[in-house]
Amino acid sequence: MRVNFAANSTIGENTTFEGRCAINGNLRIDGRFVGSLLEVEQLYVGPTGKVKSNIFANIVVVEGVVLGNITAESRVLLLSTARVMGDLSTPELIIQDGVILDGGCSIGRMHGDSARRFIRALYEKQGEPE
Repeated sequence: MRVNFAANSTIGENTTFEGRCAINGNLRIDGRFVGSLLEVEQLYVGPTGKVKSNIFANIVVVEGVVLGNITAESRVLLLSTARVMGDLSTPELIIQDGVILDGGCSIGRMHGDSARRFIRALYEKQGEPE
């Protein structure tokens, strides 16, 4: 799958960035990012990219390695070479064949207790399933 991605900022293949990062725009990581938080509009972790951080973004595309939780407001796309260890929370999750994912997934606009209560209420509801 070919992904078009225009990055405002790039962490290059032979570059390491450490710390907390908040970017108003798009970021491509082909090098290494280590930090407590990575906050960006759109994130693309290239095939040589390695991230050890919790990620908050609108859209996240991963081809490389991510150690940390990913929270995306719109979508997470894990391409075939993605290796992710952490929990995912997003309304839309696309996973290609070959991905390795070790973590939990919360998919939908509702998360946590709200989603659990909603699903339990549907189960307990009398009549035909919706």
